[in-house]
Amino acid sequence: MSVKPVTEGQEKWLNTLAERARGTFWDYIGCEVMEASTAKVVLRLQAQQHHLNVIGIVHGGVLSSLLDNAMGLATMLLRPNENTVTSNLNVNFVAPMKAGELVVTAEVIHQSGRTLTCTGKVESSNGILGTMGTGTFRVVTPITAIP
Repeated sequence: MSVKPVTEGQEKWLNTLAERARGTFWDYIGCEVMEASTAKVVLRLQAQQHHLNVIGIVHGGVLSSLLDNAMGLATMLLRPNENTVTSNLNVNFVAPMKAGELVVTAEVIHQSGRTLTCTGKVESSNGILGTMGTGTFRVVTPITAIP
């Protein structure tokens, strides 16, 4: 993993998030952080057979999850020690993605108060755009206990 945090504090927060991600959906899907800063997040997924749908291309749910994960991480890096959740995710599938390396790039393009707006894209390792999207994220109060 080649992570490029901007500050030492950001590196510490990124390590905290990595610890929290162990055993979660993030871990299950197989995301790897390649670059993470307040300016941009880059993830990688080695898409395998279990990521494909019945016609042999990467499942749309996997591609949507990759965008959500990358954009979500971007919001968390901009708002350290706060909790952000997806309130809206728009996904456009523009070309089929096959098994192999996928690269996901995301950035926060706007923030105001408790709302952040992001853009993201999923490309094949040779630069073919497969999926692009936008997301709106909300800063929420931490949940201390689930009834």
